[in-house]
Amino acid sequence: MNSTAKELIRKLNLKPHPEGGYFRETYRSSSEIPNSVLGEQYRGGRNCSTCIYFLLTSEKFSAFHRIKQDEIWHFYTGKTITLHVISESGNYSNQRIGNALLKDEIPQYVVKGGNWFAAEVKDENAYALVGCTVAPGFSYEDFELKTSLELTNLFPAHKNIIQRLTHA
Repeated sequence: MNSTAKELIRKLNLKPHPEGGYFRETYRSSSEIPNSVLGEQYRGGRNCSTCIYFLLTSEKFSAFHRIKQDEIWHFYTGKTITLHVISESGNYSNQRIGNALLKDEIPQYVVKGGNWFAAEVKDENAYALVGCTVAPGFSYEDFELKTSLELTNLFPAHKNIIQRLTHA
């Protein structure tokens, strides 16, 4: 692993994330949205917003997963991330997230709630540090991670990218 990535993991006190990569929650609003306002797709209330540091490396990608809420990705430093998205209807797209704005990279990107998404750093021996903001706030109750076989059964047209960016 890149020595700068190791140092950032230590300095920012990041821990392994179930989907891959390393993270630490940096913000969880004290205000809550009651379940009666959120609707039937949620069980219980949620904080208004949450935010994390999230570090990916060439070796540690973020596997395909989804949450119910929109998630905003913010690029901080390192190499470009490619974010892969499969919509609920099965359409695939990808977006480069980075700071080379004149090379079709963007520093922020919103993944719509309910979409499946994965992220990777394609450069060798590289890392990317980003932030992810979720509103209503993140809860593991809203997090879904499937195996390669389960996702391929749902989206057979995207078998290659699914097999490359899932853990099981």
